[in-house]
Amino acid sequence: MCMVEHVVLFKVKDGVAPSETDTMLKRIRSLASLEHLLQPTVGPLLRIRTTTSFDFTLFYHARFKSKHDLHAYATHPTHLAVIEANSPLVENTMALDWVPEVPGGAVLPAGSALRVTFLKLKQDGGDGVKEEILGAIREIQRELKEAIEVSCGENFSAGRANGFSIASLEVFPGLSELEEADSNEEIGLYEKNDKIAKHLERVMVLYYVVP
Repeated sequence: MCMVEHVVLFKVKDGVAPSETDTMLKRIRSLASLEHLLQPTVGPLLRIRTTTSFDFTLFYHARFKSKHDLHAYATHPTHLAVIEANSPLVENTMALDWVPEVPGGAVLPAGSALRVTFLKLKQDGGDGVKEEILGAIREIQRELKEAIEVSCGENFSAGRANGFSIASLEVFPGLSELEEADSNEEIGLYEKNDKIAKHLERVMVLYYVVP
């Protein structure tokens, strides 16, 4: 079965009242009723580590059984209505979609901690380079004994990705396990890997705890 990972980042405008942000989150959570969505979760980012100027504040993750289901969701009138209602509150968005080598399965438990990494490659990075990087990421992820689920792949939706083309996701039982894994590197797993670092232009690492 093909499985699609879908991550959207939001930067809420400065000055937006907390009550308005809560209303925005409620609108997004209401999309869980759509038949195409699997395991949607949305909430404030715990933190963001990045070599860019982006300062996103909200994190949204969902899964789909296929690219067709993702397209059906993206064009669904209910989804479009939520986008329109939330747009006055949002300064910036970013989204990546990828098909992992091993599809995710279990529902992400409340309290589980996610580490999501987006990589922007130097312009000389072709398909061979991407495969080399994905192979290196999979090697790293196999060593993450604390993780209960891992995923990586090439972004196939370039429109809102700001040039980022590789994504990975690691799910940990809780924040303490994520922080233990994170403490094993000074800067970041991928930035320290020789096979990956030489091809990198930008890196963004996102931390999120499932409400």
